Amino acid sequence: MPITKQELRDLVEQLGQYKTRATELISVYIPAGQNIYTVSDQLEAEKSTAKNIKSASTRKNVGNALDKITRHLKEYKKTPENGLAIFSGNVSRVEGQEDLKLWGIEPPSPLKTRMYRCDKEFILDPLKEMLEVTEVFGLLVMDRKEATIGLLEGKRIDALHKMTSGIPSKIRAGGQSSQRFHRITEGLTKEFYKRIAENMKKIFLGMPKLKGILIGGPIPTKDEFLEGEYLTNQLQQKVMGKIDMGDSSESGLRELVERAKNILADHERLLEKKDVEAFFTVLGEDPEKAALGEKESRKALEMGAVAVLYLSSNLSKSTIKELSKMAENMGSEIKIISTETPEGEQFFNMGGVGSILRFKIG
Repeated sequence: MPITKQELRDLVEQLGQYKTRATELISVYIPAGQNIYTVSDQLEAEKSTAKNIKSASTRKNVGNALDKITRHLKEYKKTPENGLAIFSGNVSRVEGQEDLKLWGIEPPSPLKTRMYRCDKEFILDPLKEMLEVTEVFGLLVMDRKEATIGLLEGKRIDALHKMTSGIPSKIRAGGQSSQRFHRITEGLTKEFYKRIAENMKKIFLGMPKLKGILIGGPIPTKDEFLEGEYLTNQLQQKVMGKIDMGDSSESGLRELVERAKNILADHERLLEKKDVEAFFTVLGEDPEKAALGEKESRKALEMGAVAVLYLSSNLSKSTIKELSKMAENMGSEIKIISTETPEGEQFFNMGGVGSILRFKIG
């Protein structure tokens, strides 16, 4: 059964504390859909490799951890729906003593990473990404010859589709031939723009977590594309920023995200402002469908009445952790509100805890 996001936060925090002098902490990620028996066979083969480790203590610790993991895998007939993450190693802080531990979890959302790693610390980046990803942004870098469509998901940038226009780069001098070439290239450019828009439609339309689209390219090109109404109205409305740049390759996606940091930050603040305003609207217009303050929200959580729980980021870590876990167990949506906006600061000054309710609790 998948663990909750709060349980995942707690696990990441716990595992992040373990460090060793030698590379003997093992992290195994089995993505959703991967054959668990194939992974088990690979880990059995790693046992033979581990016998070649020069240090006797490291060889022993790695071998014991692999034994523990392979025994744990035998408990499964198939890979869980969201995949499996397993961590094992001697985590004793006293040299020469043994404290062999194993953690095996099904994460709250599907794993995409396949990994076997033996290191001085547990590899936690794939789990940290799950905690960060609440929304995704579409990316497009383009010029008249090349375009790359990508996705920003948490901190990960994926290139999803690359295409070229086929427009020739050289022209022959001469009146008629030059004009004819211009007509041909303009026609090819428009067809290229149509193909870009069609692929963006296939990739992004209907993507539930898509919050916005960033477009990068030379000044005339990206403007021609956007002003030419090649995109559907739905996607056109998602365009939240355009960046002047020249790289239309996969590396251009990274440059686009780097240059759009201010746009993304402003977008986050705007969404946060709207979230708080939605809570204040319900509180003002239908106060019986809202709970203000920690005491009232706890009561509503215990009754399973909370649809959306709002928590100020300025609350104590323990309070955020406890209330978040209660909300996740009840299937409630959780919104963490910073104090970077006047609305967020006002919310904190009013107690920093609030809820929109599924039903009135009296």
